[in-house]
Amino acid sequence: MAKQPDNKPVLHTRKHVARLERERFQTRLILFSFIGILVVALGLIVYGYLDQTYFQARRPVAKVQGVGIPLGTWQARVRMQRAQLINQLTLYQQYSQYFGMDLSSQEQQIQSQLDDPTTLGETVLNQMIDEELIRQEATKRGITASPQEIEDAIQASYQYYPNGSPTPTITPTAASTPTFSPETLALVTLTPTPGPATATATASPQATPSPSGSPAATGSPAATGSPAATGSPAPAATQTPAATATQAATATSAVTSTPAATFTPLPTATPYTKQGFDTAYKNGISKLVALGLTEPQVRELYATNILRQKLFDIITADVPRSQDEVWARHILVKDEATAKAVRQRLMNGEDFAKVAAEVSTDTSNKDKGGDLGWFGKGTMVAEFQAAAWSLKVGEISQPVKTQFGYHIIQVLAHANIPLDASGYDQAKQTAFNDWLKKLRDQYKVETYNNWQNLVPTDPVAPAIPQ
Repeated sequence: MAKQPDNKPVLHTRKHVARLERERFQTRLILFSFIGILVVALGLIVYGYLDQTYFQARRPVAKVQGVGIPLGTWQARVRMQRAQLINQLTLYQQYSQYFGMDLSSQEQQIQSQLDDPTTLGETVLNQMIDEELIRQEATKRGITASPQEIEDAIQASYQYYPNGSPTPTITPTAASTPTFSPETLALVTLTPTPGPATATATASPQATPSPSGSPAATGSPAATGSPAATGSPAPAATQTPAATATQAATATSAVTSTPAATFTPLPTATPYTKQGFDTAYKNGISKLVALGLTEPQVRELYATNILRQKLFDIITADVPRSQDEVWARHILVKDEATAKAVRQRLMNGEDFAKVAAEVSTDTSNKDKGGDLGWFGKGTMVAEFQAAAWSLKVGEISQPVKTQFGYHIIQVLAHANIPLDASGYDQAKQTAFNDWLKKLRDQYKVETYNNWQNLVPTDPVAPAIPQ
């Protein structure tokens, strides 16, 4: 007969129970540890994703009075700036290829900007800081941009005018001829050109941008980044024994009365129909969205430009329509000893024009008697300007050291000259830029160094087909 199973309960000893409890605890510990590691890993993955797509883009690269400029918005603006440069570069390349135009220097300058992302990123960042300063200052002054003003600005930028194209207003500028002192007439012989006095200041000291963005070192003492003194109704004399003063005014750089816009959203012209405008606007926005901008951000750019213009009109309302200018000539040499020897020759009565032609290293005007034309304050580098304004008419300076070398300066005339339209616009732009610089000093502006390795290098200029 088979043995019946024993159904009696098993009696566990304390030792056996303790071992079972340890095993259960270890199992739970392993399970919880695994779950914890899994949660931490998933958390790191999610955080990394959010950091790349959300948190990092919102970290400020600069702050203006505590208002941050987000990294993502700045990166989108850099891409937009690159796209504009690429459009311009492509246009120049097409002109060169299909029409034989020599635009190599312009192409090189644009390409150098594209090849230097750090400098381009810093330029865009400074633009955005200025824009935030303008928005905050406008708010402080109660200046606003209405929705209708923004819409009108958008339509105008697409060349769509529902009420007809605006008619440009031309303000005639009265010609002005300076009256020269006997001291000036004793230095040069003026032969006025027949006809109305117009004004071409052949100021060699204009700063010509080189491909690297710095002025070409021609030896002329123009202030870096400052436009040449142009538009002044003053003679540009050629310092031969009978100097000819042509009083004709031509601006060497186009300066408009409106502040420089920081963006241009449209690459192509738009048909003058509502449907054409809507289509072009939609296409333009889609291209900017592809670069990282949103439509509200684009509209904010238009609003900021409107605020800029309103502030510009207020700040420049009292800019004088004339400015103090000097007409001077100079001889530039490399070292102080040579400069002293040149000055002594002039003091001994040698002709300034002949000495300039012989020894001056400023090739832009040495054969014109060293003539720099008429220029106002802010045109020349600080050392040169200080010396020129301290001299009396006919007086010959001691050697003046600048970044270009040593100058011997002689002032030919000094006058307060009415500005023509171009010169007045330039004076207003200078006044506004100076005001904006002071505004930056008044506001608390902080910049961070977390952007230098995050500057976008896209889009990239396509190769032009051969």
